[in-house]
Amino acid sequence: MDFMQFFDMLLHVDKSLEVVIQQYGTLVYVVLFAIIFCETGLVVLFFFPGDSLLFIAGAFCATGDMNLLLLNVLLVTAAVTGNTLNYKIGGAIGQRVYTHDYRWLNKDAMRRTHDFFEKHGGKTIVLARFVPVVRTFAPLVAGVSEMPHGRFQLYNISGALLWVVSLTMAGYFFGNIPVVRDHLSEIVMVAIGVVMIPILLGGAWRLGRRVIGR
Repeated sequence: MDFMQFFDMLLHVDKSLEVVIQQYGTLVYVVLFAIIFCETGLVVLFFFPGDSLLFIAGAFCATGDMNLLLLNVLLVTAAVTGNTLNYKIGGAIGQRVYTHDYRWLNKDAMRRTHDFFEKHGGKTIVLARFVPVVRTFAPLVAGVSEMPHGRFQLYNISGALLWVVSLTMAGYFFGNIPVVRDHLSEIVMVAIGVVMIPILLGGAWRLGRRVIGR
């Protein structure tokens, strides 16, 4: 297998995980760790699979091909350390990220994430875990915004646990049901909506109180 074939396999591992397990055995854990770490820690690799990969990996745990506890421990660790690296990169670059033209940085994604961060504050680190692309840029924005390290890690660890465990467990229990597997993207979007609705209602309530109080 040449480099391009290997990279293509990594990029679409959520669709070829069975082949990866058959060819590499227990090394699949290393592959999955690397993908989650890179997807959360390096903004240039924001296109790596995330939600679907976790769900499919959970489904393979249900068939006995992987160990669910080991998978969760490794991938939560990957998600936490990946975000931490991204946060430190943001802190090192600082506000220059908005004024300099970095070829490796998607400015549109950066602006969307910044707006998301401005709207939801620290909760963005948790919520962004379920939003592709925003998930990768959120810790960078947190670092640029100089969010206190302790506060960041609280949201970082909480978000990683919620994201990894909820999706792998969902895959474990429902991933081998054809109708669920075939409509994974729609199910993830509904889940995001369920998470966002209480926050949006809370924001609307606070805004309404301010308007009434004037």
